[in-house]
Amino acid sequence: MAFLEILKYVLPSVVVLLASYFAMKAFFDNEQNKRRMDMRSSNQKLVTPLRLTAYERLVMFLERIQPDSMLLRIQHPSMTAKKLQQDMLSLIRAEFEHNLSQQVYVSNQAWEVIKSAKENTVKIINMAADKVDPEAPSYELGKAILEFIMQANKTPATVAIEYLKNEVRQYF
Repeated sequence: MAFLEILKYVLPSVVVLLASYFAMKAFFDNEQNKRRMDMRSSNQKLVTPLRLTAYERLVMFLERIQPDSMLLRIQHPSMTAKKLQQDMLSLIRAEFEHNLSQQVYVSNQAWEVIKSAKENTVKIINMAADKVDPEAPSYELGKAILEFIMQANKTPATVAIEYLKNEVRQYF
């Protein structure tokens, strides 16, 4: 009987305590979710421009390593084919190293496409150089490189640029 008397007072208190606990828990969870969403939103405002800039820089990198573009910038009449090859490969390496940090802002697939474009461009230059005498004038190597590009129809950089453009369209 005394037990029932105590239960009469304790049971409503326990029910109120549990109801309060679950109400407070729901409130705090909701507040935490709001803070998380606000933080994500503010981070998004900071990261989105950085990501777009990264895509822009990578497209610029790809344009700069286009073989025909490099030939116009690097080649001069007194150069040998070997010197032109070395300068083109050095330029590609330097440009790539300069843009390495951009991989943080793009997808893994996009970065793999970028690396593949770089490697395939190097292959084109090296394959063309194998067909030309190293001491020949640089224009012969340039001609061989352009022939490889014409056969391929699209340069590796062009393929990568198209991929990046499509990825940007999906995200933004």
